[in-house]
Amino acid sequence: MNSLIVLFIILTVLLILVSGLEGIRNLVGLALNFILIFAMITLLSWGMNTFILLSVVSVFILAIAIYMSSDDNMVTNISFKTSLIVVFSLLILAILVQHIGNLQGFAIEDTEELEELSLAIGLNFSNVAIVVMVISMLGAVAEAAMALVASLSEVVEQDEQMTLRQFKEQRFIISQQILGTAVNTLFFGLLGSSLSLILWFVRLHYSLAEIINSKLLMADMASMLLGMLGILFAIWLSGYFVEKEFEKMESEIKR
Repeated sequence: MNSLIVLFIILTVLLILVSGLEGIRNLVGLALNFILIFAMITLLSWGMNTFILLSVVSVFILAIAIYMSSDDNMVTNISFKTSLIVVFSLLILAILVQHIGNLQGFAIEDTEELEELSLAIGLNFSNVAIVVMVISMLGAVAEAAMALVASLSEVVEQDEQMTLRQFKEQRFIISQQILGTAVNTLFFGLLGSSLSLILWFVRLHYSLAEIINSKLLMADMASMLLGMLGILFAIWLSGYFVEKEFEKMESEIKR
């Protein structure tokens, strides 16, 4: 049996055991997002406008990831609004990074695998690189926004007498915790996926200049740094929106 199928079965069983119906709903969301990604790849290969397609698919992926993860309307609405603002802001930055770095296409390390294949496939690989950067950070941004909003909402529910100053202190503490774990997740994800490439560089005695100019490594680094910026922006923005909601609730109570 294929190892991927075995891992998927284990994941399914554990999700159902741990989360019950919530686990099944998360699996359905995962399947829908997989279908969306596959459809996007197909439409890109047919020559559809990259940025229109990326914008539409990003909205749907975020909606599925967020609204199928929680039943709390305030949490999901703030998280979705935050994620949209962050992703479309960083889309502009991704375009700028790609324009400066020229990270598209294949690297020298891919030469052997592509030796007998034609590269004349009629795709703009610069746009494909932008798609990869944006899609790579969607999950991290949505997760960071959801984690902060849900945590702050829980804190407010537990202490109805909380003042605005206490709320800001809790927001700062929770933001630090989420930021630290989320950034480490991205960093170690990059390290794990690029370990064989880094060993390649070491064994072949690449100079520092050659490593810095390696298209494969720099493309992964750009995706990771954009993801980190997305997490930071999402944490700050979602905290700001929750704080505004808290102030609104306080003013209504005083009335």
